[in-house]
Amino acid sequence: MMSVTKEIVVERLKTVNGPDFTGNIVDLGMVSEIFIADGKVFFSITVPAARAQEMEPLRAAAERVVKAIPGVAGAIVALTAEKKGGGMEAPVPPRPAPRPAPPAAPQRPAPQAPASHSHGKRGVPGIEAIIAVASGKGGVGKSTTAVNLALGLAANGLKVGVLDADIYGPSMPRLLNIHGRPQTVDGKILKPMENYGLKVMSMGFLVDEETPMIWRGPMVMSALTQMLREVEWGPLDVLVVDMPPGTGDAQLTMAQQVPLAGAVIVSTPQDLALIDARKGLNMFRKVDVPLLGIVENMSYFLAPDTGKRYDIFGHGGARREAERLGVIFLGEVPLEMGIRESSDAGTPVVVSKPESAEAKIYRDIAAKVWDRVNEERGAAEAAVPSIVFE
Repeated sequence: MMSVTKEIVVERLKTVNGPDFTGNIVDLGMVSEIFIADGKVFFSITVPAARAQEMEPLRAAAERVVKAIPGVAGAIVALTAEKKGGGMEAPVPPRPAPRPAPPAAPQRPAPQAPASHSHGKRGVPGIEAIIAVASGKGGVGKSTTAVNLALGLAANGLKVGVLDADIYGPSMPRLLNIHGRPQTVDGKILKPMENYGLKVMSMGFLVDEETPMIWRGPMVMSALTQMLREVEWGPLDVLVVDMPPGTGDAQLTMAQQVPLAGAVIVSTPQDLALIDARKGLNMFRKVDVPLLGIVENMSYFLAPDTGKRYDIFGHGGARREAERLGVIFLGEVPLEMGIRESSDAGTPVVVSKPESAEAKIYRDIAAKVWDRVNEERGAAEAAVPSIVFE
């Protein structure tokens, strides 16, 4: 088999025209450092931020020519954008802290409504907290993050369920290696599927994997509501909801109909992903859902032979964005082949390699997320007014 070298990859990339056919992407300085491991090629292409949306064909062309090189087993190519002025749009002000109640004479507080009924939203019986895991765009590893976050919460001693809210592209059956159809209770209520100690519900259990879901918004909202409320979840400390990418019907349905304890935003380091992540973040703020924090996925790559670190897609973008917007930064997850391979095999790294560095990263993120949930609970309770009897 032909040995793949950086020089070969560079020569092939010189056949890819730059924007407006003004030379090739290598000579224009658009290609980042190239890294090769186990026949897989990693690099990013820097494009003007103002033209980012139209550059996907260029990225696909670069990926295509590299994959055609004999000996290349795969290629991961990302777009990253140059931006001017340090920010692409004005930050949204952080959620105001609850105003403490003024001191009063000895009082007998009225009974407080359960948290599940806050803001007029009806909770799900037996579930103490619901967390949404979201991203502004696809391809950032959101579902892998969601499943390992759920397993991390379970490893930290919580009773956890997972709702796969991606109606069009459900991932949980494959990620958790669950097959078959859920049973029903009295022909009405579905029993969730289970594996690795998680209770799971997904559209992928109800339709064949290759069946396209050609549904409009109302059908999506109805299906989500049924999978959430017509499932015998039992007592759970937390339900992790793997949201579809974007800011559409599914996100609004969850945000407006159930009392979400908060949202976790997943992004990759490059600016393009952060542009879309910010949209998701702002959407949750507009519907008054607490932001639990941002996870930077595919943050860096450690060469398996030398241990040298490569920031293939840039680095620190999500951390800087979290600081800029006043949101907690939850952690960095490396671009690690083992994470992808274990996910594809249905044995997520938190359960297949619990002592690995990657599993520890997910458990640490899970601990931070749960701390944030409890902080938001405390803030919400402090903000509930009391009736004072003089």
